[in-house]
Parts: sequence; C-alpha cells; structure tokens
Amino acid sequence: MALEHLFQGSALNAVDAKGRVSVPAFLRSVIERRGDARTIVLAKHEAFPCLSAYDPAYAALKHSKLERLFEKQEGDPDAALDYQQRNLMAFAATEEVPYDSSGRIVLPPMMRRKGGIDDLALFLGAGETFQVWNPSLFLGEPTVPDDLKDIARFRLEERGLSQ
Repeated sequence: MALEHLFQGSALNAVDAKGRVSVPAFLRSVIERRGDARTIVLAKHEAFPCLSAYDPAYAALKHSKLERLFEKQEGDPDAALDYQQRNLMAFAATEEVPYDSSGRIVLPPMMRRKGGIDDLALFLGAGETFQVWNPSLFLGEPTVPDDLKDIARFRLEERGLSQ
C-alpha cells in the first residue's frame, strides 16, 4: 500500500457537549484518496480502551480477511462459531459516521462510551487504521511506551494543558 494511503500523524481536538469533533485534515485526505465516501467507520479497539477508525473500503477488506481465515479453517467444528463471533465483533459493534465539509463528525454516544472519549480526542495514525483516544486513558495505559506518551503530552502542551 502506498504511503499516501496510510494513516499517519497525530492531533488533539476538542469534543463538544453534543459529541462533535473535527477529524484532522491529514486523516480525512487519506479517506478521500482511498475512496469516494466522506465517512468514517468507528469500532471499539480489540485490545485497547480506545476507538479504531477507518474508511468503508477497509471494512470490506476486513470482511474479506475474515472470509479467507474461515475458509482455511473449514472442517474445524469450532471454526463456524469463531467466524460468527469475529464477524459480530468486527461489524455489529461499529458505526459509520459521515463528516461534513469542515471535517466534523458527531461521535455516537455508544462509541463515546466504548472509547472513554470525554472533552478531548487524541487522533493517532496507525497505518491502515487510526485510533481515537481519551488522552488521559492513553497516558495511563501501561502497555503504551513512553515515547508514544510523549506525543500525547506534546499535543496537550500545545493546547496549554498538562497531564
């Protein structure tokens, strides 16, 4: 995949009382290069207390990967159940959110709760996807290396905030 089609970089944006937040332009440009949709798919991250976000085309790719995995496991009696559970986790707990001409989305209440998002959203590029964190949760996450936590500290300092 070409570098311009990967999510990279970081930003910290305010979330208002209605859950509105601006998705950084550098992330929106990747979504628009990947396809026509001005839509972001949000999901609870599988391993971390944050949201995973991506474009609708990546959702289709994710489905294809699950299909191939299931085909490799054919004959395994637990494979069908595993496949069903993976599909439910990958798709039932997601929400497609359109963004307006200024790049603003409304974070759905369930997604805000699942990601622990409060009044700030830390956006982090992660290659094929990007993550949306509550910066306090990010800084408190024991598995996040200090070098990455420095990104959050820097973004908070830019806004005159500290943790």
